[in-house]
Amino acid sequence: MSGDSDCTRTSPSAGSPSDSEFLPDRPKYVCSLSPDLITKAREELQEKPEWRLRDVQALRDMVCKDYPSLGTCLDDAFLLRFLRARKFDYDRALQLLVNYHTCRRSWPEVFNNLKPSAIKPVLESGFVTVLPHLDPEGRHVVCIRPDRWTPSNYPITENIRAIYLTLEKLIQSEETQVNGIVILADYKGVSLSKASHFGPFVAKKVIGILQDGFPIRIKAVNIINEPRIFKGIFAIIKPFLKEKIANRFFLHGCDLNSLHQNIPPVILPEEYGGTAGKLDISAWNELLLASEEDFLHDFSQLVLPCDSSPHDMLVSGDADEKQCDESLRGMKPQLYYCY
Repeated sequence: MSGDSDCTRTSPSAGSPSDSEFLPDRPKYVCSLSPDLITKAREELQEKPEWRLRDVQALRDMVCKDYPSLGTCLDDAFLLRFLRARKFDYDRALQLLVNYHTCRRSWPEVFNNLKPSAIKPVLESGFVTVLPHLDPEGRHVVCIRPDRWTPSNYPITENIRAIYLTLEKLIQSEETQVNGIVILADYKGVSLSKASHFGPFVAKKVIGILQDGFPIRIKAVNIINEPRIFKGIFAIIKPFLKEKIANRFFLHGCDLNSLHQNIPPVILPEEYGGTAGKLDISAWNELLLASEEDFLHDFSQLVLPCDSSPHDMLVSGDADEKQCDESLRGMKPQLYYCY
């Protein structure tokens, strides 16, 4: 995520002979995708290798013109994440980039001092990890286990920080940018008292980040061992999910055979009826903690300019937020009913 975020310089169109006179030095992008993934990106994401750098430059020009104080990284590789996540639609990619920064700047409890060492207790608890094997579509499986969280040890925002850093690490891979990810959430043992920490404010923020504020393709969300209370939570959240995302939620209950139809046993740990051995969280924890310096360098560039505020860049409308607030106020009564 390295690169110069200064938009005060002229940014000529790609291919201009005067590029070197105006643009700061940036790492040269080298595609790491296999021929098969290049084909997949062309078919699914509208990514044309011969136009790739032109598209990146077009997005860069739009940032410098419309959001000169955004304070974002402008490297080719970084901007490509947003183009791929929005199928190379310039306007939607720009909106996603702005939302990405807005989310980070409007929730300081999550994004201040965000680094792997700061969320080490969450990693050690096993609340979130990434399975060691890819699924048949080449996607990483992110495993979330809320029962591993003890609310008296730290607030729910620490769990969100750990999930966010996990996604940031995964999205560095071009393969993940193209293939997306799969989520496996095990809600075994989640009580009403623990679920109550996921209130209206947190729900709205998390939905905003995962749906409109982060450049990753979530291809499926598999819920297993969910108690009755989860159906109440999901019924409240579902109206605020885009139809495409809502249709990617699969509630399996305690039916491992149902889970195996979405995630093959060969990549699942024994805890979920798989054949890949015991669930081991150490490898992912070590990888994430070893990335400390990279994160510190990358995040140091995402600084809010002194003459800007998060509200200056907010894309979603106030009416939508008001509607979300009013609807989510009914969460606790419905949770008690479902419980």
